[in-house]
Amino acid sequence: MVKKLENLKWKPMWITHLGCIKGCLDYLDMDVSDAWLFGATGHAFLINMHEVVCPSGPTAWHTEMLFKLGKNLGYEIDGVFSHKGKPDFEEARKKAWEYIKKSIDEGIPCYGWELAIPEFYVINGYDDEGYLFSGPMPEPAKIPKPWQELAAGDIGVIEMYSVKPVKPADDTTTVKQAFEFALEYARSPKKWIYDKYKAGLEGFDLWIGTLETDTADGFGMAYNAAVWLECRAYAVEFLKEAKERLDSKLAPLFDEAISHYDVVARNLKRVEELFPFHTRKPEHIKDAERRQKAIEALKTARAAEEKGLETLQKIVDQL
Repeated sequence: MVKKLENLKWKPMWITHLGCIKGCLDYLDMDVSDAWLFGATGHAFLINMHEVVCPSGPTAWHTEMLFKLGKNLGYEIDGVFSHKGKPDFEEARKKAWEYIKKSIDEGIPCYGWELAIPEFYVINGYDDEGYLFSGPMPEPAKIPKPWQELAAGDIGVIEMYSVKPVKPADDTTTVKQAFEFALEYARSPKKWIYDKYKAGLEGFDLWIGTLETDTADGFGMAYNAAVWLECRAYAVEFLKEAKERLDSKLAPLFDEAISHYDVVARNLKRVEELFPFHTRKPEHIKDAERRQKAIEALKTARAAEEKGLETLQKIVDQL
């Protein structure tokens, strides 16, 4: 037996978590722009950097604020979470299968972690064997994913969620809470950040340091550049949208923030061009001149990021 929610698919984004949520919101016919999703969850303003620029940076942090702040946008995430170190792991695998099937039967869009590679995937159906899904596909992609094989890899994490509509918060609350989270996160607190990772300005310092000491992972360099560029580009668009939606007296502060994050985005674009993901070569990271250009761009981005965070605090103080 096959059960499938037609027209439910992920929206291609480097932040696959948000690409999945956006796909679910589109399926639910909810009017939330890409920029509003990135900004209102705080993600547009985040950076999480590993000490050798590991490609795990964008996903290896405590992401529950994406769920909490998501309610402000008008959606609620629920589901099953476990990892192989927990005694209920096998039970959770079975529970996740039953949960997703029930949700799909009720027409509720779902998503989950590592249906193929270690990224998030929209789950748009199931058959007798396992999950049907949409997301970043390796070659060859194996669909369905047998439900018994979920989280069977080295990472061993079960994250299987449903997305349901709820009443959204007002725009002022949405923006204020997003900025408050972004500002707290930028201080690298243990409640959000794992060991060997840094957020905010410390994240930029770590990134710059790996290039200065030639310890950056080449694959991770290209991936992180693409991811954090996507975030800051959406930060600019979110700030423009927030400026239109909030009290006009805040417009000068939003303009100030836009100018700073535009500098961050343009310099991360430079890094992304120096270390392109899809045409990456092993020699890129070994090229001292290329690394030096990236260091200069990241230092400029960091300085603008510092001013941007200060401006976000000014906006919070006015809200």
